[in-house]
Amino acid sequence: MTKSQNVRHRPKTSARFGFTAVRDFVDRVANSSPARLALIVFALVILLFTGLLSLPVSAADGKVTPFHDALFTAVSAVCVTGLTTVSTALHWTFFGQLVILIGIFVGGLGILTLASLMALMVSKRLGVRGKLIAQEAMNAGRLGEVGTLLRIVITTSVCIEIALALMLVPRFMILGESFPQAIWHAVFYSISSFNNAGFTPQSDGVVPYENDLWVLTPLMLGGFIGSLGFPVLMVLLSSGFRIRRWNLHTKLTIQVSLILLVSGAFLWGFMEWSNPATIGSMGVGDKVTHALFASVMSRSLGFNLVDMNQMNSSTMLLTDALMFAGGGSASTAGGIKVTTLAVMFLAIMAEARGDNDVKIYGRTIPQGILRVAISVIMMGATLVMVATGALLAISGQSLDRVLFEAISAFATVGLSTGLSSQLPPAGVYVLSVLMFAGRIGSITLAAALALRQRRQLFHYPEERPIIG
Repeated sequence: MTKSQNVRHRPKTSARFGFTAVRDFVDRVANSSPARLALIVFALVILLFTGLLSLPVSAADGKVTPFHDALFTAVSAVCVTGLTTVSTALHWTFFGQLVILIGIFVGGLGILTLASLMALMVSKRLGVRGKLIAQEAMNAGRLGEVGTLLRIVITTSVCIEIALALMLVPRFMILGESFPQAIWHAVFYSISSFNNAGFTPQSDGVVPYENDLWVLTPLMLGGFIGSLGFPVLMVLLSSGFRIRRWNLHTKLTIQVSLILLVSGAFLWGFMEWSNPATIGSMGVGDKVTHALFASVMSRSLGFNLVDMNQMNSSTMLLTDALMFAGGGSASTAGGIKVTTLAVMFLAIMAEARGDNDVKIYGRTIPQGILRVAISVIMMGATLVMVATGALLAISGQSLDRVLFEAISAFATVGLSTGLSSQLPPAGVYVLSVLMFAGRIGSITLAAALALRQRRQLFHYPEERPIIG
């Protein structure tokens, strides 16, 4: 072999060696700690979108966007939150907005889905532990179904988003937009709503459509469907509305989601009914629409029709509670998840009745699930408390505004009192960490704890501490 031939083949060998090293690393991490692979993949995706948003071509002024603003926007998009430090419509070019939209779509698939897809793309297979994690995340019946379910998740997302966009395009054209602009806005809103992101391509958001049910209804519908979660959507696709064939997770998710939707709308409307700064001067029909819209948005979607700073303090507290509860597991919504809330409520009811088991719909909920639910709630409350304390010290703002912003970030909602854009870089980084932890924390912790059941060879004597 000549020297030139040797040089010609060296890059190919180096590339093959590099790919083999990456594949081996992915295989090793996926089989030893799938949750760690999920964290790595999600962090790398965020860094990639941060780099793209930092480019001059992404900013309307043609300059490099400051790192903390680019990072915050990337985290907010990939974590499907919707909080912003700069105007999405005014600061970013079409390229920048497209990057944000792609980040929302990718982030909406979920970290475990992304990790599973990466393992499949790189190594062409999922290890047993990787399949177990994906199975736990999507509630798959058998390990062999995981690959099929990953394809169903992506296909379902695309089909629902296309349907929502088709509902919005005619209305935007009737309102005077050109065909290309109507398509762009419809696609942006459909992806943003289904993924519960809350980003808008217009500087005044959805406020111009506050009385337009043709626009508001698809947004609410997309947000509610997205908040149910892929495991629930797959059950509905296979079983329809035959409730007897639904599994326990589907029944609890839909039931609690509807309870929160109705009760949230009723309480929000009751608290704001006479507030002239929000809906007090509107007609009854518009008040009902605003209350229903606010209830859906507070669960994780993040669009707003009224100024959050103008709401009554009691309404802000209600919104805090709805945001913290969030949506369904393995969904595009955030929060501690409605099934976590349901399990804890059922445990309290069982304790009040003196039952040894937590039972619902002819099923007994395992004790291990109760421990996971308690862990998720405590982790979420601790993260919000620590971040709120840090933001209070950094910003000097009032507790209600800071707590509202912290819960919105943790629950990946995107409703804001405007505090995010007023914070110095240190506060922006705190919210970025909170969004990241809120998006990956409860899902990863629940999946990791579900697979960490060790076999014990001994059992200590029981002793009951005094509770309460």
